[in-house]
Amino acid sequence: MTPYNSQGPAAFWRTAVAEKNALAIGPLWTPKFPISRRDAIVTAGSCFAQHIGRAFSARRYNWFDAEPAPPKMPKASADAFNYGIFSFRTGNIYTTALLRQWVSWALKREAPPDEFWEKDGRYYDPFRPVVEPDGFASLDEARISRAGTIDAVRRAIGNAKVFVFTLGLTESWSNRETGIHYPMCPGTAAGEFDPDLHVFSNLTYPEILADLHDAITMMREVNPDLRFLLTVSPVPLTATATDTHVLVATTYSKSTLRAVAGDTASAFEFVDYFPSYEIVTNPCYRGLFFEPNMRSVAPEGVDFVMSSFFACLGDKGFKKNMEAGEAASPGKDTTGHDALSAADEEDDIACEEELLAAFGPESAVR
Repeated sequence: MTPYNSQGPAAFWRTAVAEKNALAIGPLWTPKFPISRRDAIVTAGSCFAQHIGRAFSARRYNWFDAEPAPPKMPKASADAFNYGIFSFRTGNIYTTALLRQWVSWALKREAPPDEFWEKDGRYYDPFRPVVEPDGFASLDEARISRAGTIDAVRRAIGNAKVFVFTLGLTESWSNRETGIHYPMCPGTAAGEFDPDLHVFSNLTYPEILADLHDAITMMREVNPDLRFLLTVSPVPLTATATDTHVLVATTYSKSTLRAVAGDTASAFEFVDYFPSYEIVTNPCYRGLFFEPNMRSVAPEGVDFVMSSFFACLGDKGFKKNMEAGEAASPGKDTTGHDALSAADEEDDIACEEELLAAFGPESAVR
């Protein structure tokens, strides 16, 4: 007898994967803690985190919007100005360095730099370069807006029961003099690139792990009951600033982030990991959930991921199909409610990193 003799079918590739219809594989996740519809849920991170927030809202969970749009603002305008995208108006938080930075500002552990970019009389926030598409009318307006977002992050941390964070990138740009991290390379979404001031780094496992743990520790100090759910974005890099092929750079980035997420979830009982990355990218799914560009996740793929997520939380309809070996069709939520709101189409997802495609050769834009 060996320890493998007592393992169930899910522990063996043949019975758990090879002999299954791809859409019937699972369940892949056993939640560490329950998430109820009453729990205030905060979402932040890379582009894929937007799908998670929308799915919570669509199922009438208590998704916490700490920085709502002004009253009567049309939805199209609210989307354009980054309201309701994440739980606060930070834009995408691609790295754990950026997460730690925002948390430290919100909890007043560090003071944000008084750095803003000006062009043609309009002002841009380097740490939220696309939240105002045409920039702010004045420097004071930009400062007030950033302060409002920092306050919103503080409210979210203090009120949340569950903080969902999607890790997206290892590649980062920072200020050589201050060490402050930017969400985008200066000169792409806004600002001007200065090779003497702006430095690139491909963050390592120890750096990413330390920043994530620092952010979690700071948040738990002010909200001891806060729980965390980590995911890794399955979306490949739009472009890389390394000297390697973008496919190889993507593999490094995602595998490093996956290791950080897994080790963090193993280290703390109040941190969990949901395998959205595996569901979309594993070869057993044969690229089914990607758009033809093999980068964007199709709405049907997002729907399947989120249906799987809620099934593991107790969606009996989906569980019944899985047990019968009859997978739910992609794009169909077996609870009878569409996993995505009517507006949750790929074109509605705010993803600053996609702007990098405009800087490549013509073929990269197509």
